[in-house]
Amino acid sequence: MAMEVATPAPAPLTAPERNIVLAAPSVKSTAESHKKNRIQVSNTKKPLFFYVNLAKRYMQQHNEVELSALGMAITTVVTISEILKNNGLAIEKKVLTSTVGMKDETKGRMVQKAKASIEIVLGKSDKFDSLVPPVTNGKTPEEVAKAETDAAIEAQEEAAAATEA
Repeated sequence: MAMEVATPAPAPLTAPERNIVLAAPSVKSTAESHKKNRIQVSNTKKPLFFYVNLAKRYMQQHNEVELSALGMAITTVVTISEILKNNGLAIEKKVLTSTVGMKDETKGRMVQKAKASIEIVLGKSDKFDSLVPPVTNGKTPEEVAKAETDAAIEAQEEAAAATEA
């Protein structure tokens, strides 16, 4: 298991008694922050198995999934990752931990504090496709096969009609 640990360099302190910066803010491009295979996990918004099932679906579509979380939700991300790995569905590709600078305005003034963050990238295991049935949008395998056959016949008929015309 390879682990990468990234800790941003702290910004220079201008007035240490009033302005302590624990970590430089993470700056990401808009393309990187809106990845199609990224799941940002919260430990308060959805149940654990919502994220497990969503991660399975993302792995079906993109062959890998990136789970990310801040603070207390880190344990949820680790749990999701372990469930997928222990069931033989995923392999761990990368683990990245860092500290993110946060501002707390709840006390009426700006207070600098740090929050831990984690990103875990999981890829499909060799057994994934045999363990997880393909997404059929609520149709039975027979209905999916019939729809594929009908579409193929229709495409052949259109091609024949186009060559006759």
